[in-house]
This record gives sequence, C-alpha cells and structure tokens, in this order.
Amino acid sequence: MLYDAFEVQSDLASATRAWGRVLHGGTSPWTRAGYGAPATWVAAAARMMMRAGLTHTRPSYGIDAVRIGNREVPVTEEPVLSTPFGTLLRFRKDMVSEQPRVLVVAPLSGHFGTLLRGTVRTLLADHDVYITDWHNARDVPLSAGRFGFDDYVAHLVQFLEAIGEGAHLVAVCQPCVQALAAAAVMAESRNAAHPASMTLMAGPVDTRINPTKVNELATSRPIAWFERNLIATVPRRHAGAGRRVYPGFMQVGAFMSMNAARHMHGHLDLYWHLAEGETAKESQAKAAQIETFYDEYFAVLDLAAEFYLETVKTVFQDATLAQNKLTFRGSPIDMRAIRKTALMTVEGERDDICSVGQTMAAHDLCGGLKPFRKRHHLQAGVGHYGVFSGRKWESQTYPLVRNFIQANA
Repeated sequence: MLYDAFEVQSDLASATRAWGRVLHGGTSPWTRAGYGAPATWVAAAARMMMRAGLTHTRPSYGIDAVRIGNREVPVTEEPVLSTPFGTLLRFRKDMVSEQPRVLVVAPLSGHFGTLLRGTVRTLLADHDVYITDWHNARDVPLSAGRFGFDDYVAHLVQFLEAIGEGAHLVAVCQPCVQALAAAAVMAESRNAAHPASMTLMAGPVDTRINPTKVNELATSRPIAWFERNLIATVPRRHAGAGRRVYPGFMQVGAFMSMNAARHMHGHLDLYWHLAEGETAKESQAKAAQIETFYDEYFAVLDLAAEFYLETVKTVFQDATLAQNKLTFRGSPIDMRAIRKTALMTVEGERDDICSVGQTMAAHDLCGGLKPFRKRHHLQAGVGHYGVFSGRKWESQTYPLVRNFIQANA
C-alpha cells in the first residue's frame, strides 16, 4: 500500500507538470516581450509546477571533457562490467600516459551515483576513474535474486578484480563500511587485486561515537519496526514487480525533514530567482544552480530491502564493524588482516550525518597497518556534502587525497 500511495502521488505530480508546461507556454510570449509582474510571477509559478514530484530516472553524469594541463581531454563513459544490480563504469580519457586507477564507491542510500559527479570530475584530472553505478532495485526482476550487505561487498571485490592490480578505493559515506570489508576479505584471501590504498570519506565506521540524528533514528526502534513500516513491494507496472524495497522517496523524505527550513527557503529562493531570471543574468544563474541541485536530489532509486535492513542492523544497531565482528558469507573477517592497503580517512567538522570521529575509527580497527600507511584529515568548516564536493573539497581536501594516492601508487 505504501508504494501504491506513492504511485498515485506520482501520477498527480505528472499531471501538475503537464499543466505547468501549458501555463508556462501561455506566459512566455508576455515575459519575452518585456512585461514585468504579474506575468513573470505566473511564469515562475509555472516553472515550479513543472518541477513537481520525484523521478526514478538516473541523471546524466554530464562529464564530456576534463582539463589536464593546458588542454581539454575528451571523456567517454565505458561500461566495464555489469550485473543486474550495478555497473562498473569507467570515465575513459583520450590520452596515452597512465594515471593511478581509482574506483569511486558510491553510496547506495536513495540516490544515484551521479550525486558524486563533482567528486569524479575533480579526480579525473589526475586519475583513471571508475565508479560503482548502482541500479534502481525497482527495475531489477525478481529472477535476479537478492542483493544484501554481503552482495555489495562481493561486487566491490569483483569490480576491483576487473580493474586489475594496484587500483585505489575512494569510498564516500555509507559504503566506507563495505570498502573496509572488501579490503579485509581480499587481504585474507591474498587476492592480487587488493586495493593499494583506500580513502574513506565521511563514513559510518563506528556510529557509537558522537551519535547524530540519523544514528539515533536507526537505534530507536527494533529492526522489525523498520521492516514493517519502511519496506514496500514494487507495483506491477515496474520491471522489479514483487521485489521488496526500501523506497528512495522514503530516504529523500527523511533527509529533507532533517533540514526542512533550508529546503523550504531553497525553493522560495528558486521561485524569486525565476521571477527575475529573464531580466537579471545573476538571478538566472542562481536559479539554474538551484535547479541543478534539486534535479539531482529528487532523482531517487530504491534499495533492495535486504540490503537496507542488514545495513541498519549491522552498522547502526549492532555496531558489528566497530567491534571487528563483521562476517562475510558466514565467515568472520578481521580488519587487522589489512596490511598492504594504505588508509586515509576524511571527516567534516560540521557533518551532521557522519559526525567527527566515526570515520577515523577505521584507524583503530586496521591494527595491522604500520603508522606510516595511515593518514587522517579533518576538513574545517564543511558539512557532510562539503567533504566530497564544493570549493573546499577541490582546493583543500582533494590535494591531500591526490598526494596520498600518488604516494601509494
């Protein structure tokens, strides 16, 4: 019933977008002719109507070229390996010289991997970049089987093997846990494709440290409550009909409720910038920036129910990794087995999702690593997203990450 109710809302949003297009088309001649309010107000309202609702369509990465030195180098997306649940995607560059190969491990938390577009764009100047491009669970047929916590780890191992020896991991947010697990699994099995280094950015390694609202929510109810209230069945109109999922619209709703006032003001700002946009270039640019952000933010994907529930139980409620009691395919894995994969952790001073200390806990877990193979960076003045995107990421954090990867290449 939960998903059926959302589908009704989606149909209503689709009708709202259609009426918005009609209304915008009717006001465009007036605004282009130079008429001011109320024509511009109506046109702005129509644009807001055209943005109603969420989408389950993956946005484009939109990275066609990257500047290396004094020239623009073309970039093309190349699928290297695909499974029903994810694609190992490479951003191939037209150049001869080799660069360190980096696998960007994207979160599986309600958004597509394109949320890391800025992270990838920055890394591309100095690295041969791959990303875990996760698929929307509602589009995966039941015949493809389950996708749980261990399956995520197995995908990372498989992707690293496809990239080859000497690759590096850069994990962002939630998959820092799976990145650690994959590195330990490969170390214990002496897999030649084990990562040369891993950079863990704002990830929930030990959520008992400085708990955030997200951590408190995850531990406030038994796991049966999450399964009963947050898990839905994909309706018949989709390819994954019958699959049990944690809907992406639930996750986005939860994130928005944490900062409701900020999102409300963001949409009010968008409306007024749109109302002035055709006459003020600065407002037009600001409106485009806000629209780009929400285009990405409102593009959601569903998670397989087993992955979501196992993650909540393992990472947040039982703190299994934090106690070095994690298992893989039923067998215990020991983080101290990691001896050849250098470790860097990055945290944000104002992070309200993964607070200070939660990611740094990985250093204590990886007791088999020599001190010179470990590094930590606390980025001042940034929240969660500022750890891996924005100006401070590009100018302050990224140079340290780049140097760390190159030192262990």
